[in-house]
Amino acid sequence: MGNHEVHNVVYSKNVVEFVTVANEYCGSVENVSRYSAQENLQKLQKLLPLLYIKVSVLPKIEPVLEDELEKYVTELDYNILHQKWLQLLNENDGFYEVFDPGIQFGQETVTASLSENLLDIYQSLKDFLTAYSIGNEEVMNDSLAECLFYFEQSWGQQLVNVMRAVHMLVYSEVDFGESEKKEDIEAGTGNPKWLDNYWGTGDEENLEDV
Repeated sequence: MGNHEVHNVVYSKNVVEFVTVANEYCGSVENVSRYSAQENLQKLQKLLPLLYIKVSVLPKIEPVLEDELEKYVTELDYNILHQKWLQLLNENDGFYEVFDPGIQFGQETVTASLSENLLDIYQSLKDFLTAYSIGNEEVMNDSLAECLFYFEQSWGQQLVNVMRAVHMLVYSEVDFGESEKKEDIEAGTGNPKWLDNYWGTGDEENLEDV
């Protein structure tokens, strides 16, 4: 693929629109503490299907570089945002999954984490957006190709799974209780028992009380 072709791809209308929606999604994930649980979920209810549409209309992208792309979302970045979403959703974070590619239909029930799925999607999109913002057209092209590959392999399925859980929470009038508080949390520092147990830092003697 020549430089002219790469330029036409990375600045095409569909790619720019995908970048815009992906940026809005990442901003919503990062700014979770500014809004209530219902406000965050209502934003996701609108962004997730739009994101799916925008990525699904993109053409097949071929990488042009041999070197592996740099990753920008660190484990610390991921964990901090994950904890904030866990705090927001509280015990409503878990949902029953109806499709897992590693399990045959009807064999067993899978429990998934809404916050973890949201952050997995975020990680792929944020790595892409950061690389795209650098302005090197070959890196922009390859980061898009990688993002689309992971959409096909993982985060696309996670997105449609999460939409079902978000829909349920938006319309079920769930009382999020303590999750409406905006304080930051850290594993093993006096969080609600369910959260410390989630992180494996709870008091084992008190697990039966949770």
